[in-house]
Amino acid sequence: MKKVFCIGELLIDFVAENQGKNLSEAKEFTKKAGGAPANVACAISKLNGKSVFLGCVGNDPFGSFLLNILKDENVDVSSAQLSDTFTTLAFVSIDEEGERDFVFSRGADKKLKYDPALKKEFNNNIVHFGAATAMLGGELEEAYGRYLFDALTQNSFISFDPNYRVDLWKNKEELFIKKCTPFIEKSHLCKFSLEEAQLLSNKENLEEACKVFHEMGVPIIVITLGKEGTMLSTPKFSKTIESIKVKPVDTTGAGDAFIGCLLKQLSMHDSLDKVLENENQLTQMVALANKAGAITTTNFGAIESLPTPEQLAS
Repeated sequence: MKKVFCIGELLIDFVAENQGKNLSEAKEFTKKAGGAPANVACAISKLNGKSVFLGCVGNDPFGSFLLNILKDENVDVSSAQLSDTFTTLAFVSIDEEGERDFVFSRGADKKLKYDPALKKEFNNNIVHFGAATAMLGGELEEAYGRYLFDALTQNSFISFDPNYRVDLWKNKEELFIKKCTPFIEKSHLCKFSLEEAQLLSNKENLEEACKVFHEMGVPIIVITLGKEGTMLSTPKFSKTIESIKVKPVDTTGAGDAFIGCLLKQLSMHDSLDKVLENENQLTQMVALANKAGAITTTNFGAIESLPTPEQLAS
């Protein structure tokens, strides 16, 4: 089984208890572990895969809380780093109009230092670039780029999820596209939301968007479409794979559960080239990943809602 290295942020989400209010009116918050790469690492581990988290938290109680959660989920955190900078925080509430009110206080995640010793660990393994904060500057952005180069030189399977956050990139969309482009060009697998696919390809039509990404060099593209399922595209075929029907209560982490489940399945194969050429096998993998994402939406919170192997088998 291949290891999956997940690089990026691990942070505290303070979620307002009384939804229907903006943050200025919210009085009570619940502390939750957050960060897309950490969610993906937990999703893989919870499905009995091997995941390694590469990120930085503050040397403070919040950082300890976060690392302990990952340890409890059997994620390898031996390469995680501590910083004297406070742990990154996010405050989130949903107002009466259903709009998200979001305040982001960036801290230790940007302090991740490149570790050259990890290069050999990447050899013939999977490296997932799925950080929402990796393009925002700091040492994390530099490390992100250097780890991409290492993955290329070590015969790694490279996965990329841009994790676009409107709140972080207002009026800077062109810069976001520019920074994402090298990762799209070098990845074997790219996972996009509908919004991301349209933004990064500059195409409204998804078939045209996939054509752009394939021309950039991506062999496998998955575009998650919520309850409509997932569009799977390769240079040889394209199809939309249905998801299961559920009553969602919280969509947080659904995309992370999806890509985590997909990467775990890929990690079971020695020859990924053969898998990527097998339409039926890829379709089955995406269908199971759809199920993982859907199950995650039926409970509150991301990590605690990630499915077990038993849930996926039922």
